[in-house]
Amino acid sequence: MSCERIVLEITEREALPNLTQVRAVIEELRGTGIKVALDDFGSGFSSFLYLKYLPVDYVKIEGSFVQQIVNDPRDRIMVEHINSMAHKFGLKTIAEFVEDEATAKMLAEIGVDFAQGYYFGRPTAPD
Repeated sequence: MSCERIVLEITEREALPNLTQVRAVIEELRGTGIKVALDDFGSGFSSFLYLKYLPVDYVKIEGSFVQQIVNDPRDRIMVEHINSMAHKFGLKTIAEFVEDEATAKMLAEIGVDFAQGYYFGRPTAPD
């Protein structure tokens, strides 16, 4: 598989203790064509700090915001703002925990770039 097809995920708790080292590793990986996603964005108060200092390609929107966007206007506002901010940084967005059509449609209306969850399929082993 070519490196351009690989996206590695990193979570805040993995990055926090070694921010300088993590940044160096990300830059090295991106130099080979591997992309990096900042996972569970919004789950911690330091999320915004990572956008400033880590050269990631994607922001994965925390699933707890996504699951109720159809019914909870506050969650929709959070997703809209995370999506907007990520796009202003030149990053693509991925919504986690998409479990029904209504959620998928609302994410498309908001402009989220990608989505993952049981609505699209359950995890499977590669062929």
